[in-house]
Amino acid sequence: MTALLILFMFLAFAGIDLLVRASLKRRRERLARQAREEVLKTSIRLDFTHEAKSLKRVEVPDPKARILAVDDEAVVLDSFRRILVLEGYNVDTVETGPEALGLVQRRDYDFVFTDLKMPDMDGVEVVKAVKHLRPDVDVVVITGYGSIETAVQTLQHGACEYVQKPFTADELSEFARKLLIKREARLEAQRQPTVRVVAPEMAEVMPASEYCLPGGAFLSSGHAWARIEPEGQVRVGLDDFARKALGQVTAVELPARGTTVRASETLVTLRGTAGTVHLAAPLSGRVAHDNGALRQTPELLVESPYDRGWLCLIEPSDLAGDLAALRIGEPAVAWYQEEIARLRKAQASTPEAMDWAAFERAFLAKGEPVHA
Repeated sequence: MTALLILFMFLAFAGIDLLVRASLKRRRERLARQAREEVLKTSIRLDFTHEAKSLKRVEVPDPKARILAVDDEAVVLDSFRRILVLEGYNVDTVETGPEALGLVQRRDYDFVFTDLKMPDMDGVEVVKAVKHLRPDVDVVVITGYGSIETAVQTLQHGACEYVQKPFTADELSEFARKLLIKREARLEAQRQPTVRVVAPEMAEVMPASEYCLPGGAFLSSGHAWARIEPEGQVRVGLDDFARKALGQVTAVELPARGTTVRASETLVTLRGTAGTVHLAAPLSGRVAHDNGALRQTPELLVESPYDRGWLCLIEPSDLAGDLAALRIGEPAVAWYQEEIARLRKAQASTPEAMDWAAFERAFLAKGEPVHA
């Protein structure tokens, strides 16, 4: 009986907590809407004719997005301001295409809504011009029923969507919400680092902004790659992430032939103007051969990490066991993106460039490899 009473009290408190939270949320939303209504009343009376003759602007605190709407019908623009401002958007409106393009060149917008049929410059021309001036801006076409086919054609010129008029407040609000979700998802995808699996020699010509993994090779947590050769030996090198982060290498200390190495212990020492780092072996075995060219030309390590800049060949002693701790394929790509994001975060939080010692501690540290 006591247990049931305690359970009932817990559920009652939980229910009350949810009700209080919901009530507070509704109150905050109501206050925010009231503040936007006040902004809407005052802002549209301000004079912005020095920027554009017909410009009306309403800006709210912490806007969800910045919108520019162009339409030769004032009633449509009034609807855009009234509906979207109350939903939390900054809204600029103008009545001609040339005015809109002038604003696009001077101000930052997330979305441009353009009517399809306008005098002087129609919506198709506006779409083309905006995407030429600001490819990052999402353009939406406003169309009537009889012009849907033309509106669809504007998608070929860069428009992301079209909205049909007349529309209700709820329809436009929901449309804007979905647009914002799609834009944020696209921008988030663009922020993700580009990682490609390529042929070994392609690393030499890849853009500096992109990262690449060698096709058919395994990656260790210490940023060494390992590729199994036809004879059963394993070719080892420094991966693209580490070579981009380290930059110039002036000297490479390779292990002597016949040396026995163990996974996650130091295999190679790299020296440069920024310091010294140690690269851990991705697997255990005996060093059968080394890339002697690196002693005379250490820059090969950076210029051609997956081809001419390889480090050594190892005869593995427990290949099956060591491979289980390495990554290849999709797990390697996903891990690379995590490592790049972690590096960017570390670089952003440090006013000075990360030195090699700090980089080794954060990204090349010894220890047990992480299983995929």
